[in-house]
Amino acid sequence: MKNSSRRFIFSLLILAGCSSQPIKVATPAADTQKTVVEKPVVAKLINDAATILSKKEVPILCYHHIKSFTGGESEYIKAYTVTPAAFADQMKTLADSGFQTITPDQLYEYLLNNGSLPAKPVMLTFDDTDEEQYSVGAAEMNKYGFKGVFFIMTVAINRPRYMSKVGIKNLSDSGHIIAAHTWDHHMVTKYSGDDWNIQIVKPQKQLEAITGKPIKYFAYPFGLWNQAAIPEIKSHGYQLAFALSTKRDTVEPLYTIRRMLVPGTWSSNGMLKAMRSTFNK
Repeated sequence: MKNSSRRFIFSLLILAGCSSQPIKVATPAADTQKTVVEKPVVAKLINDAATILSKKEVPILCYHHIKSFTGGESEYIKAYTVTPAAFADQMKTLADSGFQTITPDQLYEYLLNNGSLPAKPVMLTFDDTDEEQYSVGAAEMNKYGFKGVFFIMTVAINRPRYMSKVGIKNLSDSGHIIAAHTWDHHMVTKYSGDDWNIQIVKPQKQLEAITGKPIKYFAYPFGLWNQAAIPEIKSHGYQLAFALSTKRDTVEPLYTIRRMLVPGTWSSNGMLKAMRSTFNK
């Protein structure tokens, strides 16, 4: 009986070996799973100060008042005032010349991590919270898909002839950038004690509460800065700080970004010429 069983099993093995179909061998479920190979994390390239300073500068325009002259304005007032007609013509000239606006986020990535920019970038910035920057400036920019950066002096919010919280929120919601310009325009070169909290920290928190977004950019009143201001501004999460056309700091170029003030005496072509000569790298 045992011999018969052995012969039967042996016959089955022979038949299996002669079959044209391979014998399927079950494998453990774990063996059928593909091995997942994690890709190495590539660290972002971070440029040093010398590399940032060597990069081509982006033209950055600075506006204050956008209103008509009534006659008898001083040269000082004219230096900070552009008429609505002149502003409209300047925006059209920029668009016709192929310029595209960029945000501080894009500038930061370009300077620090070699991010890409449009072929002809420009940044449009507005200081001091004037209401016409919203009702005239933003409305004109919207015709060309331009976005601006509005540096808000928070003491002025909701006061006559200045922007309201609603206007600031509307600007932010429509893609414009809201940034800080101190509480009351007190120049940073004179700060001491609690001034840093009053002028730098509280305005940042107030604007974040209005917009619901981080406030990462700052403009110095009168364009004036000193070495003591930079570590204070950096320590509160500001990524860029903007001056006017003074020389950039060789150690902290991100906190001494240059801008060009646009006076009311320039034609649109004069503005383009000044942009080329000021940002000529």
